[in-house]
Amino acid sequence: MKITQITNEENLLKFSKALKDKMSKGFEIEERNDKLPFAVLSKKRKKVNHNFNLLLSCITLGVWSLPWIYQCCVSSKETRILIAIDEDGNTFEDKCYN
Repeated sequence: MKITQITNEENLLKFSKALKDKMSKGFEIEERNDKLPFAVLSKKRKKVNHNFNLLLSCITLGVWSLPWIYQCCVSSKETRILIAIDEDGNTFEDKCYN
């Protein structure tokens, strides 16, 4: 019984560390359950300054258009992830689809 309790505490510490790492990268907790344990995290979308990116594209003769397209397609979307502990006690991360 004591060994199971120690491993549960270690798993919760791993889970908490994974949450802290993601929160330091800008994610916010939407939902958290410590009994199972799992958490749903989200990262708000970024606004893209199109005027500034157009200016940079003109200055660099279109080279900046590739990072601009990346910003528009990937970085400006809201991101939701699920962090949980599996049966073996390992933390894992999965994307949540809307």
